Amino acid sequence: MKARDLAVPYPTVRMETDALTAARLLTEHNRPGLIVVDERDHPLAVLPGSQVLRALIPSYIQDDPTLARVLDEGFSDAICDTLAEHTVEELVPKDRAPLPVANDDDTVLEIAAMMAANRSPLVAVLDGKGEKAALLGAVSVYDLLGRILPRSDVEGGP
Repeated sequence: MKARDLAVPYPTVRMETDALTAARLLTEHNRPGLIVVDERDHPLAVLPGSQVLRALIPSYIQDDPTLARVLDEGFSDAICDTLAEHTVEELVPKDRAPLPVANDDDTVLEIAAMMAANRSPLVAVLDGKGEKAALLGAVSVYDLLGRILPRSDVEGGP
C-alpha cells in the first residue's frame, strides 16, 4: 500500500489566517491539528490544537490551573474573542520540528518510520515531486494504525 492510498484530504491554513478561523476548522473537521501551507500550497508545519488552547488560556491560568475553578462562565465565554486578534503564524511553535512530508509512492513502512522518527501523528503527502508537487492530503497515525493493525475477531477487544 502506498501513501496515495492512505492519504485523505486534510484542512489547511496559511500563516496569515486568523486563529479564530483556524480554531473553527479544527472543530468542523474534528482534527487535532491543521497543516499550514505556503502560497503554493506546500506544507510548512502543523498547527496543533493545543497551541490554539495556549492562545486562549491566559498564562497565569496555565501556570496555576487551579485558578480556572474560581473564574465564572462569563470569563470562559469571552476567552475565544482573543483568537481573532492572532494569526496562525503567532500560534505555530517557533521551536517546532519540521512537518514530515511523504511522496505519493512512499510505502506504509516509510510513513510509519517518518512518524516515529519525527514524533509526529501526521504526515503530509505530496502528489509528485519538486516545484510542481501538490498537497494530496495527509496520513494520520489513526489512518496508518487502522490499516496495519490486525483485525480483531472479538467485538470490543483484541
